[in-house]
Amino acid sequence: MPKSKTIFRCAKCDSQFPTWQGRCPECGGWGTLEAQAQSNERAAVQKPASKSTPFESLRGREVERFQTGLNEVDRVLGGGLVPGSVTLISGEPGIGKSTLVIQIASQLAKQRAVLFVSGEESGDQVKLRIDRLGLAVGSLQYLGETNIESVLATVAAEKPRLAIVDSIQTMTSDLIPSEAGTVGQVRTVTLALMEYAKQSGCPFIIIGHVTKEGTVAGPKTLEHLVDTVLALEGDAQHAYRLLRSTKNRFGSTNEVGVFSMEAKGLAEVPNPSALFLEERPESASGSVVTATVEGSRAWLVEVQALVNPTVFGLPRRIASGIDFNRLQLILAVLGRRLGFKLGALDVFVNVVGGFKLTEPAADLAIAAAVASAVKNHPVSSKTVLIGEVGLAGELRSVPNLDLRVNEAVRLGFAKIIVSAGSQTKMGKAEIVRARTVGEALSSALEKTER
Repeated sequence: MPKSKTIFRCAKCDSQFPTWQGRCPECGGWGTLEAQAQSNERAAVQKPASKSTPFESLRGREVERFQTGLNEVDRVLGGGLVPGSVTLISGEPGIGKSTLVIQIASQLAKQRAVLFVSGEESGDQVKLRIDRLGLAVGSLQYLGETNIESVLATVAAEKPRLAIVDSIQTMTSDLIPSEAGTVGQVRTVTLALMEYAKQSGCPFIIIGHVTKEGTVAGPKTLEHLVDTVLALEGDAQHAYRLLRSTKNRFGSTNEVGVFSMEAKGLAEVPNPSALFLEERPESASGSVVTATVEGSRAWLVEVQALVNPTVFGLPRRIASGIDFNRLQLILAVLGRRLGFKLGALDVFVNVVGGFKLTEPAADLAIAAAVASAVKNHPVSSKTVLIGEVGLAGELRSVPNLDLRVNEAVRLGFAKIIVSAGSQTKMGKAEIVRARTVGEALSSALEKTER
């Protein structure tokens, strides 16, 4: 007869321990360890062999999609929602997750039945938001339920074209005797949704909370289970929002949707460059424009720098919107290779609009902004700088340069400074090729007629 032993499993983080403890060492939860019996032996089950299928006999089929009514959302999804898919949308509290899904539901409800399941808000609260946003309800139905078995039974009875669950952390299953939001509940509920979605073809959009570190709350397997993971990003102090895809089984993860938070909800921004350059000052030192690429689109952003004599013995380095270590690297190149005396100066660098630059193509713009601030000499408002800075002071080429140049030309920029090894069409703008950062800065800071 197989022997069994008792283990203690945390209901919050699913960690296992051989003895009971008042506090879980992993997640810090008090009173969350529960005793469970575990067998030491497993009975071997004889199963018949399965038959494999050669890939030569398989035919890839195009994925059928339907539009959400928001072009920016469809862009990130890869063309629209796929029947039978489960899409997870995460983001900080108050960033606009519920607003976004309500807008999607309102668009789809004009022609299809949509079920909105909420475990956090009452129907009156959701209706107040819909009225405030000025949205049409159409065939939109509300269900205030937290039991996943009841939710799936309702979906099976009403057969909506889309079901939205807000949020997954409020759902519970009768299969697990634990509170909502625990690791076991989140995993079980998501598996039930996935299984039903694949069998019925009904797509689900679920909203997920995030932790204080910015990751999706619950087990990491939650992101592995669903088909698509979307993250709504932005700063509460700024109006813009970015919708990114960190996982997509039916499309690319490189696309980004841009929205602006307004009184009537999230408004699509088809021209992000105009948004980020809308209030750029004229003839101001320390202000430089660069081109960044997200997915298949490029847009222009403004990088600003300010230097000030340090008051304390150690100069300060403040980076907002760029990686701090990247800023340190660029300042070291400016000091060592170009002779800039930065040891007695505080350096502040900011990307306007709260946008975050993660690619090295913005290195040259950062270097030019700092140099412009130090010399108190502005860079021409019609100049765009694109390039990666190397430790030897050389300027390196970046990918998707034609995409960046075309966006700059479209917005009327007359001068584009790139690396000497870059291959791009001349277009209607003057293309200046520089081998080193020094050459690029000399061209950017040269005297211009005003």
